Amino acid sequence: MNDALIKRIEDRTAVVGIVGMGYVGLPLALAFTSKGFRVLGFDIDPGKVKDLNAGRSYISHIPEDVVGAMKDRFEATDDFARAGEADALLLCVPTPLTRQREPDTTYIERTMASLAPSIRKDQLVVLESTTYPGTTREKVAAVVEGLGLEVGRDVFVAYSPEREDPGNADFSTSRIPKVVGADDEASRESAVALYGAVMREVVQVSSTATAEAVKLTENIFRGVNIALVNELKVIYDRMGIDVWEVIDAAKTKPFGYMPFYPGPGLGGHCIPIDPFYLTWKAREYDISTRFIELAGEINTAMPNYVLGKLQNALNERGQSLKGARVLILGLAYKRNVGDMRESPSLRLFDLLRDRGAHVDYHDPFIPVIPSSREYSHLEGIASKALDEDMIAGCDAVLIATDHGGIDYAMVARCARLVVDTRNACPKGEGVVKA
Repeated sequence: MNDALIKRIEDRTAVVGIVGMGYVGLPLALAFTSKGFRVLGFDIDPGKVKDLNAGRSYISHIPEDVVGAMKDRFEATDDFARAGEADALLLCVPTPLTRQREPDTTYIERTMASLAPSIRKDQLVVLESTTYPGTTREKVAAVVEGLGLEVGRDVFVAYSPEREDPGNADFSTSRIPKVVGADDEASRESAVALYGAVMREVVQVSSTATAEAVKLTENIFRGVNIALVNELKVIYDRMGIDVWEVIDAAKTKPFGYMPFYPGPGLGGHCIPIDPFYLTWKAREYDISTRFIELAGEINTAMPNYVLGKLQNALNERGQSLKGARVLILGLAYKRNVGDMRESPSLRLFDLLRDRGAHVDYHDPFIPVIPSSREYSHLEGIASKALDEDMIAGCDAVLIATDHGGIDYAMVARCARLVVDTRNACPKGEGVVKA
């Protein structure tokens, strides 16, 4: 029975263990500590553990004073043997794709292997990582059952997808409705009680697979619509029509239309990756996901489209891309955050260098390019200071991310050529929309 667990949740004596102190796990820790819960934050990175225990933030949009404020109810650790101290374990680990664009659930599997020796009766285990329907049953519940514990009686298992939007001040973690699914009533009740203690609204669904499908549906919806507007951008550009002007006018319709915006490609942990989790799983049921895969192809092709626009614009000025000095404005995948996961700017960086361009970048949120799996060869490159002389010395400025606080009018005035993928600069001579 889950009565004892729910009682500890209600009186705030339950300890919440959060595995993965990244863009999802850290905001979740802040939400639980702010409501009086003690939180254990698990991470394999000793640097993150040290920073958090010292009250330091390594995520640009989360202030250090906010992290420091939770110190009385929070402790970070890389000792997974302490998982038994937690009444609830929330798994916020990466779910990337392999090079073959198939789901990589390695982090979930390794996490469960590390936690397994410490999993005990009356614990709640919740997977938050985005994944294909069936993962919670296959990778979490199956491990629990392999320990000789019964799910729904001894240990409670649920799935609740993260819905973080880094940098969005209007929707903090606790203000975003929390979807919760479980395959038995006791597990569902336990998860609803836990999240209900900190979230403004909890939305219950009938199973873990349904909750997993909810998350995929949300991100596929965005990916497909962004692909549509990216394709419209290419078509309208050929016709001499400004797609941004079209969108601004179209969104005045108060019903039946939702604005999406084009860009240099898709970035972030979710939208470029999640649709392929469903296309992979769908093959198990002999279903072809042509619509979703087409959207992925369009979005993936955008960096090459932008490169072509830049190359053509230079050619019209009698200059080759080879040897040109190009400044990329913005490496992050979205404005006003330091998150560069899957950022199309990194792909553009490589494409430009492969064609002989001399590439620099400016990003106030990413002073130095950190190590990453796909772009380790860019590690250590530092952001350049942005001033009139710097801009005037470049052959082209490529706006890939429209961070606030940058004087784009000055950029347009001083640059020889601006290729703008975000509609950041006013129209004018020397500004090419891409």
